[in-house]
Amino acid sequence: MARILTGIQSTNIPHLGNILGAILPAITQSQNHAHQSLFFIADLHSLTSIKDAGAIHRHTLSVAATWLAFGLNPENTWFYRQSRVPQVTELAWYLNCFTPYPMLANAHSFKDKSNRLSDVNAGLFTYPVLMAADILLYDANWVPVGKDQIQHLEITADIARSVNHRLQQDVFTIPEALINDHHALIPGTDGQKMSKSYQNYINIFLPEKELRQVINQQIITDSSLLQDTKDPNSNVICQLIELVAGTARANYTRQKLLQGGYGWGHAKTDLLQAILEIYAEPRQRYNYYMNQTTELETLLQKGEARAMAYAQLKLQQLRQALGYNG
Repeated sequence: MARILTGIQSTNIPHLGNILGAILPAITQSQNHAHQSLFFIADLHSLTSIKDAGAIHRHTLSVAATWLAFGLNPENTWFYRQSRVPQVTELAWYLNCFTPYPMLANAHSFKDKSNRLSDVNAGLFTYPVLMAADILLYDANWVPVGKDQIQHLEITADIARSVNHRLQQDVFTIPEALINDHHALIPGTDGQKMSKSYQNYINIFLPEKELRQVINQQIITDSSLLQDTKDPNSNVICQLIELVAGTARANYTRQKLLQGGYGWGHAKTDLLQAILEIYAEPRQRYNYYMNQTTELETLLQKGEARAMAYAQLKLQQLRQALGYNG
């Protein structure tokens, strides 16, 4: 059975872009029983930027709670924390020894920060190798990625081919990309791609008052008077309503803006209400799991037991091929 693997870093609470671009599509794919789905929380990757133990713990729980809030079924999937499968770091070392320096020096994760080398730690430099270990450890066939992440998957495939060639056996499955065209198209409050780095994201789990403040303060609109007609395409409000609640609801706001007598404040309220209504149940479930961390821990540990059992077999195969088990 083919395997699809998806991971999300635990650098913060997943935002609307993560939910629309990665989490919801992955959960939909997992409902197709023709393949097996693996979902992991990339909490080791988060250490490249976060060194606070409390923050790492909170963010890891919030990512897990978000997956479950949107309907992930832990009984039909492998759902686990990267850090609880120690085989992944051992595999990363082996893969490092097959990875040429220029490949990592050309990786986007390093090049984007290479003009500030004092900010680059070794973990960030070898980030693509740990990502490769995440994928190759479980013989994943498919990895959903946005177009901006294709390079890292290509690096993974190249490393796998190199290991297989040097050891003269098919130790690793060569993964392929599942291109998610929507992943790169979720706009933030400023119109750029929604990202924690740009500070333009919407956290749908905020209390209503705080969520309203984010929408009102971060989405910049012109100074049109209430009675003026307004261009619905001059900001992201209607686009976000459509992504959250569908075309019909977005068109209602567009028509009201074009007619006049309808302010940008009204349109922002439309967006707020769309989020509160469409995500009412996920918001409730998220808060439930964040307050029931013992139950959350139990669900994760079940997935981690599955992941570790398979990972140990894969690692034994590689260790044998490398001469460490002989």
